[in-house]
Amino acid sequence: MAFKIYTKTGDKGTTALIGGTRVSKSHLRIESYGTVDELNSWIGVAMDHVTDGHTNRILREVQDRLFTLGSALACDPEKEPKLRIPDLKADDVTLLEKEIDRMNELLEPMRSFILPGGAPAVSFLHVARCVCRRAERLCVALQVDDPEMETLILQYLNRLSDYLFVLARYAASLLGAEEIKWQPRV
Repeated sequence: MAFKIYTKTGDKGTTALIGGTRVSKSHLRIESYGTVDELNSWIGVAMDHVTDGHTNRILREVQDRLFTLGSALACDPEKEPKLRIPDLKADDVTLLEKEIDRMNELLEPMRSFILPGGAPAVSFLHVARCVCRRAERLCVALQVDDPEMETLILQYLNRLSDYLFVLARYAASLLGAEEIKWQPRV
């Protein structure tokens, strides 16, 4: 028999962290991993519009890392040492850096700010970048409450937002979409 998706345990506004501790659904930890989940969904939408196989393989890897990151955020920090939660690794950040460098070598240097848009894939990657920055800000706030939080989470989110920005430019290039340069009103 299949398990039920609803448990009714959250009907009064609480949810359980990994480890069993119940917290408010408005808790900063829930907001943080919920935003990481939203980011993962936007990356999935972007993948549906990106035609480059290599990029989609990297984005699938990113989605996997976001589940890893979300698991760490969803865990009660006092119980985490006793649980088997997957970890991010420094190599995960390095992969993003290598991909940024690879794409930047193929792109024209930026000479102005760029507005999101030009093609659906480009726009969705920019939305993902913005959600990634929000997740990063929430995790920075969470670190105030939990100074033991893994700093690699912040590094990964910071690098991922950079990656998504460069990837949006790269996708525009692959699609032959013109980058929309910001023309400030003076």
